[in-house]
Amino acid sequence: MSSTFAPESHFITARDGLRLHYRDYPCPAATRLPFVCLPGLARTADDFCLVAEAAQQSGRRVLALDYRGRGRSEWDKDWRRYNPDVEEEDIFAVLADAGVARAVFFGTSRGGLHTMRLARARPGLISAAILNDIGPVIEKKGLLLIKGYVGKMPPLQKMSDAAALMRLTASVAFPAITPEQWEIFARQTFEERDGKIALRYDPELAHTLDDITPECEVEDLWEAFAALAQHPILALRGETSNILSIETFAEMARRAPRLERHTVPGQGHAPLLLDQPTIERVMQFLNKQD
Repeated sequence: MSSTFAPESHFITARDGLRLHYRDYPCPAATRLPFVCLPGLARTADDFCLVAEAAQQSGRRVLALDYRGRGRSEWDKDWRRYNPDVEEEDIFAVLADAGVARAVFFGTSRGGLHTMRLARARPGLISAAILNDIGPVIEKKGLLLIKGYVGKMPPLQKMSDAAALMRLTASVAFPAITPEQWEIFARQTFEERDGKIALRYDPELAHTLDDITPECEVEDLWEAFAALAQHPILALRGETSNILSIETFAEMARRAPRLERHTVPGQGHAPLLLDQPTIERVMQFLNKQD
């Protein structure tokens, strides 16, 4: 096991001038490929804190990104730039700043979609991948539920209220989450600002889901997945997920012979990466790479 170095926050300027943040878990004596963590739509680098520490201790440098408009990255004045193409330019800018040309990628939800697209756009960048509750087919029912809460929240005065709200609204899909984990998840989702509880992302992100309606067609990403399928993959699925169906989960394994599957019991979309069994399963896969 390597020595643990405290994570460092780095800021860079995107091509359009926006200030971007990423967290770097250094490992000066690393002999293994870096580990790049990409969060979900309205999520941040903090979602990967426990996984990143475990990977760092195993001898890898870890990068965890805040997309524009999330976490410590600057909010964009035009929500239309919260789109995959622009975000992937930002990802490439972060990788260039960090000096990373090849890595193992870990993508939660939207981060997994980025991982598939990056495999197609830049062959050689990804050596292996972990996909957290996402596949080439996204269930419309789940997208409509996400649309119902992204960017919306009642007035909250303290973090315990935020944890109680999350537990009230999501406990059916996440029966396995402990009170302590709800507290952690609340702190990863909200922050105290000017004496009130605020979202840790730009509420304008909600507009990226404007086109999601009961009548819309959701484009699949099987073509992009095919580019990733030549690599080792660990696919995680929350047992109660409404985004990644059991059928798509099985079809992914059929199309990618090197894919391993793991179901996270008692969690929905997306598994929180706070429980030890899931972290151990991720590390089991990660330690086989390189």
